[in-house]
Amino acid sequence: MVLELQSVSRLVEGRVHIHPTSLTLREGTMNVLLGPTLSGKTSLMRLMAGLDQPSTGRILWQGRDVTGLRVQDRGVAMVYQQFINYPGLSVYENIASPLRILGTPKAEIDRKVRETAEMLRLTPMLQRKPLELSGGQQQRCALARALVKGAGLVLLDEPLANLDYKLREELRIEIPRIFEASGAIFVYATTEPEEALLLGGNTATLWEGRVTQFGPTPQVYRQPVDATTARVFSDPPMNFIQTRVQAGRLDLAQGARAPGIADGAYQAGFRANHLSVEKPSADALEFRCQVVVTEITGAQSFLHVRHGEDRWVALIEGVHDLAPDTQLSLWLQPRHVYLFDPAGQLSAPAAYAKVA
Repeated sequence: MVLELQSVSRLVEGRVHIHPTSLTLREGTMNVLLGPTLSGKTSLMRLMAGLDQPSTGRILWQGRDVTGLRVQDRGVAMVYQQFINYPGLSVYENIASPLRILGTPKAEIDRKVRETAEMLRLTPMLQRKPLELSGGQQQRCALARALVKGAGLVLLDEPLANLDYKLREELRIEIPRIFEASGAIFVYATTEPEEALLLGGNTATLWEGRVTQFGPTPQVYRQPVDATTARVFSDPPMNFIQTRVQAGRLDLAQGARAPGIADGAYQAGFRANHLSVEKPSADALEFRCQVVVTEITGAQSFLHVRHGEDRWVALIEGVHDLAPDTQLSLWLQPRHVYLFDPAGQLSAPAAYAKVA
């Protein structure tokens, strides 16, 4: 099974929702759409499902052009943020409902419902009503109803966004297992880089209706092709500072070696978790900063700081209750610095990313 988007775009009343996009998704793959709200994730999913028609381009399913095919004729399943279950029906009947609509024989319905319920660990709950389940169990029921049809393409549009932290963690672990058992093409939309990393597979980063990069998730995270992708795939967004390379050295803080990089202007980028309040190594770069605000999450602290005209966020382990306007040094190891050219294209990945 292969889903192929060929230069697919979507315009609504003259406004571009999706710029021309080409993607190939293969059987048995997990594909994450990662981007902020309004970046185009749902619009792209609706094109894949056939809920919307592309303004340009074609959509191929197993080599067949399905661009104009109705959604009900595509063998697609979709799960949303909201728990879409029938409250008056048992979990068994909820899962069975799409098969009954298709006129599937009773014995086959029973077999498929029980197989799918077992895969999603719902067997003990088959006679309960959805409102008797936890939020995570309700979402698994909705997912079971999507999977029972044997759809080759399963679209998950931020399915965990409305769950509390504990339930999200539970289902983040279970979804890759469910995906492996089903063998379908999964497409999973999220705003959270951490979720993309946990799910693995492939990731497409989206920004303002454009897919900026698509590839194996660890590769996109470690070697973003441009500054936009780096921002999207960093939480908090990647920090940046203007710098120059002169005679093989970076002109920032105390300077750092930049072998093989042409002289000129660059943007240096580094992630929040690579800043520290203690000097981590002899070659670490020191930046004198001013605290703007501190957010303490318990095990970690987010320090929002000002360095000259730049605003950065440092993610520091432990509790650091620093008052606004506090002056402090933040340290950065040169191996964590990415270099982007003035147009934002990656010039050199961070050294740690090359060996990861």
